[in-house]
Formats: sequence, C-alpha cells, structure tokens
Amino acid sequence: MEIIELGQYLSAGEDSEHQFKRIFDSPDKLAAEMVAFSNGTGGTIFVGVDDNGIIIGLNENEVRRLNQMIANVASQNIRPPINPTTQNIVTDKGIVLVITVHEGVNRPYQDKDGVFWVKSGSDKRKATSREELQRLFQSSGLIHADESLVPNMQLSDLDMAYFSIFFEKRYGESLAQQRFPLPQIAENLNLGKDGLLNLTAALLFSNNPSAKLPLFIVKAGAFDAIDLATTSYTDSRDITGKMADIFRQTVNFVITNLHHRQGDQNVNSVGLPEIPVVTIEELIANALIHRDYFISAPIRVFIFRDRVEIVSPGHLPNNLTIENIKAGNSNTRNPVLASFANYLLPYRGYGSGIMRALSAYPDVNFIDDHDSNIFKAIIMRI
Repeated sequence: MEIIELGQYLSAGEDSEHQFKRIFDSPDKLAAEMVAFSNGTGGTIFVGVDDNGIIIGLNENEVRRLNQMIANVASQNIRPPINPTTQNIVTDKGIVLVITVHEGVNRPYQDKDGVFWVKSGSDKRKATSREELQRLFQSSGLIHADESLVPNMQLSDLDMAYFSIFFEKRYGESLAQQRFPLPQIAENLNLGKDGLLNLTAALLFSNNPSAKLPLFIVKAGAFDAIDLATTSYTDSRDITGKMADIFRQTVNFVITNLHHRQGDQNVNSVGLPEIPVVTIEELIANALIHRDYFISAPIRVFIFRDRVEIVSPGHLPNNLTIENIKAGNSNTRNPVLASFANYLLPYRGYGSGIMRALSAYPDVNFIDDHDSNIFKAIIMRI
C-alpha cells in the first residue's frame, strides 16, 4: 500500500472492513478486533490513526512492540490461530501500521476467553444469541440448520400417506416392504433421530409444519404502489403448509397478481403472465431451499406496480457472490433439505436455477445485504 492509497482509505472513513486505532495497549482488545474480522469478510486495521482518519503516527519502538504483540495474539489469543499480515507505512507524522486480517477459513473464531466477536458496521460486538452462534458454526460447515432436531415434532407428526407415496416414488419400494422400523428408516435417511423429526422432515413431510414452525412460512402481499409506504394492499396471504404446498401456492399468488397478455395466442386464451413462470418458479424454489433456517423469520414476497421482490432470510453463504450465482456456482446451505427437494420441487441442485431464471427473463436484480442479513431477488415488471 502506498501513501496515496492510504490517504484514500483514511478519507473514506471507517466501515465494516476498515478500522482506525491510535494504539493497542491490550492484547485482548487486539484479539477482539482480529476475531471479528476473521468471523466476517476480513478487513484492515490502521494503527496510528485517530477515529476521524487523522494520522497520529507511531515511533519505531511502538511499531516493534505492536508487531510482536500481533504475532503473539494471532497464535496464542485467538482460536483457531490466524495469520494476519502487516505493513509499515512511513508518513511525515510517523509510521502507520497496517494490519490485514483475512476472511477466516476455519470459522468460527473466538478469543482466549471463548468469546465470539463479529462485526457490526464499523464496530464489533459479542455474538451472544443462539441463532447468531449457530450461523457462525454453519458458515464453517460444522452444523446445518436442516439437520437440527425439532424438539416438539415426533414421528407421529409425519403425514404417513404423503411420506409413503414419496418413499415409493423415490426408492422404488413401498414403505411397508421395509424390514427396518420407521424410527430406523428416518435416521437412515437423515430425517430424524431418537423419535424426533429434524427440520427437513418437518418442513417436507409433517402433517402441519406451520403449526409448530410458524415463522417458516411465506408472507405475500400485492400493492398498487411502488413501496410499502402505502396504506392498503390488493391481495395478502400467509402461505402455510408443507414446503411443496407453500411453493405451489406462492407461485400461484405471484402469477395471479401479474398482468397477463394474449401475445400470439387465440382470443379464448387466458394469456401469459408478464414474467415467465419458469423464472418465478426457480426464484421461489431457490428462496425456500437456500434460505437461512437459523433465522426465525418468514420469506416475504411483495408485488409492486413495477417489480416483484422475493426476500429471503440470510445473506449468501460463505464465499458466494451475486456474480458467482449468476455463473452457476452454488454452495448449499441446507444439503439434506436440497437432496430431498429435487424430488418435490422443480429444483435440480446443480447451481443452474438462477441461470435458468435469467435465461428466461434477464431483467432480474439481486441484493446480498450482509448488514440486514437478507437476500433479495427483484424481478422488474414490464
């Protein structure tokens, strides 16, 4: 980094990837900063700089002491250890020590006291809620929400007729022909354990999943407006049931509230929706399968005059970016759920759903909002 580039960073101010510090006197404070960056997308700490971006500068002894502290903290005060890099930039006011902390590959990270720190805008905070800690472990691939047991849902909650039809279609044998009892079958299929259903089984195969998982639904609304500031809606629905039912009802809700055009069809035709059905199906299936189920919130579908918004809890997982998913890259957040969903929804699991949606209708925008922890698919209306 050159002085000109340093000046550009300092003039831009602090944000979630750039932090200014006058000095570090405490290894614990340094560890907290580096843990927070490692648990996020990485970042840079400029030491010898005031909060307002004014260079205070360090002397050679301070730089020497800080470099030793950084090495010790990275290896001894952070678990698992990290490998930050440092650079000394000489200015006319003294030295600015630049610490680069890379996005962690062995998340989650914690300090020596077992505290998990995460970024919160330009600052940091302790991760304390159960859901947030679960997401940290999820990002490392250590746990997945779709495999977690649902405490109040037992094998008796399965819709046995529905599950039996799925089982025979999927495996070519009837459920009654199996020599193992149902609890063993559920465990073998990774659908539950010790008589309890996991989240995948509950969402896909239980009699009434929305009764015991009331936030894992779709809240849909149609508005004769361009934003939610309006005081009225033209259609509104809480869409509940098994995932396959939620999928079909949500697709139908969107299609019903779109304009339909005759096009090349005859006069007796009901017309084609202004947005191709395949685009709607792919984006809704993507939301249901890939949302973050560690977040207790519904998927929201809004139909405005100029666009349709599909808002999913959870930003893109791990290193995925919007450009990645447009190119067909995927990183399955809910692998068990995805493995069953391709037999129940129009989902193939190859990372091709977004590409297929865009191929049919390119006028789709995506927003990966890390601060609000949501992902939006915005389909522009003609």
